[in-house]
Amino acid sequence: MADMPTLGFLRDQLRRARKLRGLSQEELGKMVNYAPSSISAMETGQNQLSADYLARLDKVLETGGLFVGILELIRLHAEPDWFRPWGEIEREAIALRWYDPAVVPGLLQTEAYARAMLRAGPPLTDEQIEKRVLARMARQEILAREEPPQLVAVLDQQTLRRQVGERTTMREQLEHLRALADHSHVQVRIVPAETPWYGGLAGPFVLARLADGTEVAHLDNQLRGHTVDSPNELASLGRRWETVAGEALPRRQSARLIEEVANSWT
Repeated sequence: MADMPTLGFLRDQLRRARKLRGLSQEELGKMVNYAPSSISAMETGQNQLSADYLARLDKVLETGGLFVGILELIRLHAEPDWFRPWGEIEREAIALRWYDPAVVPGLLQTEAYARAMLRAGPPLTDEQIEKRVLARMARQEILAREEPPQLVAVLDQQTLRRQVGERTTMREQLEHLRALADHSHVQVRIVPAETPWYGGLAGPFVLARLADGTEVAHLDNQLRGHTVDSPNELASLGRRWETVAGEALPRRQSARLIEEVANSWT
């Protein structure tokens, strides 16, 4: 089997395509409405590759979707094998109920927060980390589509105060959470720190509902995640969800708390 393309390979092809057409970064920038500095940063690896930029590049260079296709291939193979079935469910879901007592859920993470999390985890090369960040950011596109799923995320307040990356990373992450919570299809609710032990602290889980009414859950452990579709297990997780949601602050109070903690990360 041929090797999968890497981000370095894609960046090389971007530079090559631009130079073959005799274009400077400034000239190309005018054609795709991107600053030359942004193009330079993406070509050299200083910034993450933008799907929007690649789509514009494919259009103006008439490459037939080549660069977007390479990016999608990289994204696909960046996800661990065990995650792919859940990735499909996530994309098809019309509603997601997500609880995590330890970290911000992947669909709500900033790029910097995701990268810092991956750097703190099991050893990965820089290339592997960038691929996984890319894949994680791509998952978030479901929240921006024309008919996004309804997402309710319940987080423990300690998640807002546990430093991941730099302090600026935390502030930006919480500001991002606060902004997302203004969307009608996204709720971010916080379980206050003074709440006594409650059942949800046993671990994170996600409940997904599909258009046909099917429900599926996803559970993570230290090694991998797995999907759950047993009626008994789904019922148990449904009861667990009611417990954690009952401990969480209402939507507006949660938003004020997120803003308050964000201001502490200065």
